[in-house]
Amino acid sequence: MDIRRIREDDAKEVSDLIRRTIRISNAKDYPEDVIDSLIDWETPEHVLERAGWTHFYVVVDEGTIIGCGAIGPYWGKEDESSLFTIFVLPEYQGKGVGRAIIETLEQDEFFLRARRIEIPASVTGVPFYRKMGYDYKNGITEPDEEHLIRLEKNR
Repeated sequence: MDIRRIREDDAKEVSDLIRRTIRISNAKDYPEDVIDSLIDWETPEHVLERAGWTHFYVVVDEGTIIGCGAIGPYWGKEDESSLFTIFVLPEYQGKGVGRAIIETLEQDEFFLRARRIEIPASVTGVPFYRKMGYDYKNGITEPDEEHLIRLEKNR
């Protein structure tokens, strides 16, 4: 297993990974119309756009991208950052891939310079992020209008 920064030619494979993971892993927590909307949004072009302003990493196992995650500034701030687009193929979940992604993101310069890191988390991802030391922002435990739960870690 190798973790590296995304390359332009990874965009389709990363988009496919995200879409597949959303369809399988998030289906129990979201209605089909929300899943369809998320899948429509996660195009190769969207992946590259996000990679243009974040540090976007992929996890590669035997030539296949099995996970991804990104970190970038929180609304342009120098002392706050956000984690984005953290996905692991369903068949690799529970095997330490997500932890490896978080550990990589938490060694990135955007993390190290920040006093606060936020994660706009899916309902599905909340238990994992809580195990990684993130807690509910402002104590809010219910999804917002974007169907996300905001978590944060203060350093």
